[in-house]
Amino acid sequence: MSKEKEKPEPLDFFIWTVEDVGLWLEEIHLGNYREIFKENGVNGEYLEGMSMFTTEQILRFIRKCHMKWGDFITLCKELRRIKVACLKGEQKVRRPWWAPACLSVVFVKAAKRNRQSRVVSLKLEP
Repeated sequence: MSKEKEKPEPLDFFIWTVEDVGLWLEEIHLGNYREIFKENGVNGEYLEGMSMFTTEQILRFIRKCHMKWGDFITLCKELRRIKVACLKGEQKVRRPWWAPACLSVVFVKAAKRNRQSRVVSLKLEP
């Protein structure tokens, strides 16, 4: 039985694996960077940290991943779209993979209550 990999949920983007980032790149039409992102270990935590990059770090990232400027701008716009959706509470809350199924209801209730505090760490640009 082959189970198709579930596409990653935006609310959880900061805990995405390298594979999740690859699936997301396909979804936003930047799939040609999937392999180079994987080689460079770009995961959700790395993407989340990009909002704090200096100009030098941005240029280094673009060179390392052989990105075109337009594609980098698309990447940034899509990250911002996800962050805004998180802040507005538009994303579905789900239990993390490591939590037992019996805690689903408890986790979802707590996550909805704490959603605002979880997303504050996303450092949205004005």
